[in-house]
Amino acid sequence: MIFEPFSPFVPSGFQIKFAVDPWEKAAACALRRQVFCEEQGVFSGDDRDETDEVAIPIVAVSLVGVAADTVVGTVRIHEAEPGLWWGSRLAVGAEYRRIGALGSGLIRLAVSSAHARGCTRFLANVQSRNALLFRRLHWTTVETFDLYGRPHHRMEADLSYYPPFATPEEGFLSLARKAA
Repeated sequence: MIFEPFSPFVPSGFQIKFAVDPWEKAAACALRRQVFCEEQGVFSGDDRDETDEVAIPIVAVSLVGVAADTVVGTVRIHEAEPGLWWGSRLAVGAEYRRIGALGSGLIRLAVSSAHARGCTRFLANVQSRNALLFRRLHWTTVETFDLYGRPHHRMEADLSYYPPFATPEEGFLSLARKAA
């Protein structure tokens, strides 16, 4: 008997939300280690820093039916001073990077939830290879520089494109579509 090859299962729905359960927070940390330590070699062993003590982790969770399955993307946000918020450590699992709604959904919830908490300026240090994604999402480059030995853009979100989102613990659903 000959078996036809088949594509691996990829969920069609994702919930993008604040990480509130311990398993979500642990999985977000593991995904960051996978991306920033193992894949990119930016950090050795662990990428956690003092920002993690005050940051709010956000996750993209794959859904099987209506049940949460796996954390497939993450980002963290924090308020550095009144009104000034930062996003950092945006990561999407390698097998999910072709799903365009994940990175943009994480960014959207990050900025919109900060906006609901009084954000008047939202910044991020973005690896240069990802700057185009952010430009498409209404961000502008403030400056360019090297960080961790890699070219980066300090970018600022145009808050007029990110209305305040008051229920980030519940988040929103996003349907999968492969990026072009």
